[in-house]
Amino acid sequence: MASTYDFDLITIGGGSGGVRASRIAANHGAKVAVVEEDRLGGTCVLRGCVPKKLLVYGAGFASDFADAAGFGWQVSEPVHDWPALIKAKNDELDRLAGIYCSMLDNAGVTVIEGRGVITGAHEVTVNGKTWTAERILIAVGGWPHILDIPGMRDHAISSNEALDLPQRPDQIVIHGSGYIAVEFAGIFAGFGTETHLVFRASQPLRGFDPDMRQGLMTAMQDRGVILHAGTNITAVDSDGDKTAISLDNGKTLRVDCVMAATGRRPNIAGLGLAEQGVALADNGAIKVQDDAQTSISSIFAIGDVTDRINLTPVAIAEGHRFADHFYGQKSRPHTSRFMSYTNVPSAVFSQPPIASVGLTEDAAKQQGLSIKVYVEAFRAMKNTLAGRNEKTIMKLIVNAADDKVIGVHMLGFDAPEIIQGIAIALKAGATKADFDATIGIHPTAAEEFVTMRTPRDG
Repeated sequence: MASTYDFDLITIGGGSGGVRASRIAANHGAKVAVVEEDRLGGTCVLRGCVPKKLLVYGAGFASDFADAAGFGWQVSEPVHDWPALIKAKNDELDRLAGIYCSMLDNAGVTVIEGRGVITGAHEVTVNGKTWTAERILIAVGGWPHILDIPGMRDHAISSNEALDLPQRPDQIVIHGSGYIAVEFAGIFAGFGTETHLVFRASQPLRGFDPDMRQGLMTAMQDRGVILHAGTNITAVDSDGDKTAISLDNGKTLRVDCVMAATGRRPNIAGLGLAEQGVALADNGAIKVQDDAQTSISSIFAIGDVTDRINLTPVAIAEGHRFADHFYGQKSRPHTSRFMSYTNVPSAVFSQPPIASVGLTEDAAKQQGLSIKVYVEAFRAMKNTLAGRNEKTIMKLIVNAADDKVIGVHMLGFDAPEIIQGIAIALKAGATKADFDATIGIHPTAAEEFVTMRTPRDG
């Protein structure tokens, strides 16, 4: 019997998760449409991890130039062309957006341009025209959230605008202490901007291991970032050609630019969710079951809009799992409708970077586990000749009951690349004995993970 709907699936949001779900569903034979009001690619490709990582790479050359002298290089004073970097970055984003278009086109997915509004359990309205589908998938991601501080919303930029500044500011205040704040602090400081990071906690990166957080604070200060820990911004105002940032310790910072990096919220404005009875959390996140289904049986949601684990690879995995379960049962009949969220690795592309997988020491103790903790802190070989005192820190959390490694954390060169491989070991249930039996690659920093033998006291 022919379907009574225009499509089997309409996906609202053409980011990484939405594109993956749509493409895989179409490859399984479903008739699919993607609704997108901007370019395809979403936050990660256009306003998040990809352009940010390109700027991180660019900023990293500053320390390379400085370190080169220790290895005998005579490097003249480097000169940076900020507009050239932004143009090169934008050219790359255009290329990637084109790839996303090609992937959907090759899969036979219909792209509908505009802001999608859910007007019924099976209806999406775009620019006044209504389309119907058996299922609707919401994958609209998140959007920067600026706190209600006097003057902040009038004067501050978010990470969206920070990626496209026409000129590099001479001074900047970054408000926040999460991924985005820490990463942009490293970016601007690396390019020579006087960079202030203002945050109310005692350490940045809440939820990460305290040893990594403290180590990063020391490294950031050594790289020129001015930290204002335990400090709140009380007001933001114009001061001639500068912006004045009033702090609760009585100080005032006068800078070219202020950036709000105080988190993101689900991007649900104008989607019609509340009107259709879709259950929402207090912060606007869409409540979903383990199979991504919302409170309405025909409407589903994946990615940051659900506020579960807000990482692009998680959104991609959720989208792929959704498509396989609902449209791929003939080719993949044993696909589980549920996805595992244990041992998801993550990284902060700070300078130096942090990466981790599994439990922190505090989280393990909160679960009542008896643990053994192994920690090493050392100067990486490159830093010895460079004359840089910056420390690499590595940490293993081991469950004493069964010897399984339940947490791995690293601050230092190539931490994300190293932890990605170690995440496989944790997924496979590796024990400390397995780590001990593994031969290290010498000389590398990574070999420390298989040579730690003495647990830390306490």
